[in-house]
Amino acid sequence: MTMSEKDLFNHRDLSWLEFNARVLHEALDDRTPLFERVRFLGIFQSNLDEYFMKRMGSLYSLARIRFREQLLPLLNDLRTCFEKELVPELKNAGIHLLPWKELSPEERERANHFFRHQIFPVLTPFAVDSGHPFPFVSNLSLSLGVFLNYPGREDETHFARIKVPNFFPQWIRVDGKKDPKHARFLSVIELIVANVDSLFPGMEIRDMMPFRVTRNTNIEADPEESDDLLEAISTELKERKFGDVVRLEYTGKGHPLMLEMLRDELHLDEDQVYEVQGLLEYTSLKPILELSRPEFKFEPWIPVPVPALSDPDRDIFQTIKHHDILVHHPYESFTGSVERFIRAAVNDPKVTAIKMTLYRTGADSPLIPLLKKAAELGKHVVCLVELKARFDEEKNILVAQSLEDSGVHVVYGVIGLKTHCKTTLIVRQEGDEIKSYCHIGTGNYHSVTSRLYTDFGLFTCKREIAEDVVNLFHFLTGKSLKKDYNRLLVAPLTLKEQFLKRIHRETANAKKGLPARIIAKVNSLDERDLSHALYEASEAGVRIDLIIRGICCLRPGVKGLSSNIRVFSVIGRFLEHSRIFYFQNGEENEVSGEFFIGSADWMHRNLLSRVEAVVPVEELQHRERIFDFLNLLIDDHRQGWEMSSDGTYKKRKVKHSKRDLGTHQILMQKARGKPVS
Repeated sequence: MTMSEKDLFNHRDLSWLEFNARVLHEALDDRTPLFERVRFLGIFQSNLDEYFMKRMGSLYSLARIRFREQLLPLLNDLRTCFEKELVPELKNAGIHLLPWKELSPEERERANHFFRHQIFPVLTPFAVDSGHPFPFVSNLSLSLGVFLNYPGREDETHFARIKVPNFFPQWIRVDGKKDPKHARFLSVIELIVANVDSLFPGMEIRDMMPFRVTRNTNIEADPEESDDLLEAISTELKERKFGDVVRLEYTGKGHPLMLEMLRDELHLDEDQVYEVQGLLEYTSLKPILELSRPEFKFEPWIPVPVPALSDPDRDIFQTIKHHDILVHHPYESFTGSVERFIRAAVNDPKVTAIKMTLYRTGADSPLIPLLKKAAELGKHVVCLVELKARFDEEKNILVAQSLEDSGVHVVYGVIGLKTHCKTTLIVRQEGDEIKSYCHIGTGNYHSVTSRLYTDFGLFTCKREIAEDVVNLFHFLTGKSLKKDYNRLLVAPLTLKEQFLKRIHRETANAKKGLPARIIAKVNSLDERDLSHALYEASEAGVRIDLIIRGICCLRPGVKGLSSNIRVFSVIGRFLEHSRIFYFQNGEENEVSGEFFIGSADWMHRNLLSRVEAVVPVEELQHRERIFDFLNLLIDDHRQGWEMSSDGTYKKRKVKHSKRDLGTHQILMQKARGKPVS
């Protein structure tokens, strides 16, 4: 069967849009709690903002127009959901989002007082005329465009831009009460519009239009052209603020002359202008979500202790020496496992060295003061901080400088590669022996996201894996060119080659009549060589199940190409983030096959442009646990979606009560020791 590349693969950007449509569905689904539906509107919009900032600047015009055509119906669904469903439901719950005209006289006075004393002093109207050039409009800033003229001179229209401050809530409460069951809110933009005369005394206001711009942030410095990576990234951050505008959004009637002027000043084509028939910023609804109304939120979840670490007094190193420990966040505690591991290393006089990679972590992370303390105690502490973690560069620079000030050896990785692996190495002097303990994970060392993202982590001191982690850090901090790792699969050195080798082995096994199956759980799949290998395996009879949260360019279920491939996606209260790889390897007992977890997606950038680490999971109880988890995802009819051969997704229908719970609810109940019916 001869097929073109276009027929073989889904368009990457349209596949991403399909993913964000699944996120939006969580807001459209009336089984989702009310406040969580509102929150998913904000997540959908934040995802879209990030997409425009990262991708839209590099799309050619035809692809941009195609993307727009498929986006517009989603934006209509967004507005309809908010205005026709969520606003009335909030009203029924006693929460009112009001226009100015519906405020009582007392509420107007209260709002005006807030305007005079809180907002007015910080507003700066920027007029445009021969002496005042068009002002710089920063990325994602909310603005109010105003047309005005001098009294009696209607033929001379002037434009002014008012930037809406973003350092206080965009919705203010006007009822003067604290009762969460009866709350009335007004948007700040409405309040500014109602008081706009006070900004232009004596002038006549002709028209007003709220708008927002999005700038291209996909500006990357070339580290090879700089002697100082820190300086190069700092320069990149400054340049990013001035990236080209890639989108203009406006709401209201949209004055034609104002739109034409903005398009000209911002250098935009017509397809880059979006009329918004709703809110410009759904993320601004945070004050509503902060109301104490637990009945409208997901049930609170507190991670449970890891069973192997349930005794807080037991030495964690002795526990790891006894057997590997597999942890699954957010069901099991990050604090009680990863943080405990680092804390124990800091306080243990036998520990001589701590090495760690940090891709994303909060500046207030409890791990940072622990690493500082270890350095101050005289331990050898090495921390690889990835400065190029998109949108976290500034935070990471501050973290790196803070660590350096405390004596931590901070390095920034290998030139030309992002360090994305999640690894920690603890070196301990045990009598005459040096023993290394490792943690290799699928997620960032971030205490906040560990409660929101699903990730696996493996603690081990197995000699061959520990040697590999030692050599991995030598590669990251020095000039090592070592490629022959014992058990670890490392990108960009061996990972793609090792994945292809295993896919081809499954193909050969299927042709021999041996058991052959592949399951991969990743965030995205766009790597063409792996996809071609999977197509070949499928047609040889290998059963292939791919659990992919986001982008998937491979097309499943195409006769003569991928008839044995299924693609699933699970979207819910937690963000599925773990990467898992399973190859049956001819074994009759499926759990005797090969299992791996790690940091790498099946994307070109992960396999060839990043440092990634994937580790085998060897102990039977851990393989059984992972296999049960994978099958739970595949069988999920509550949160699960299945891809059709044309790249679109269909929501799976609930068939019985257990499936109605969904993966996340089932695993929470299991973690608590509750039966799942």
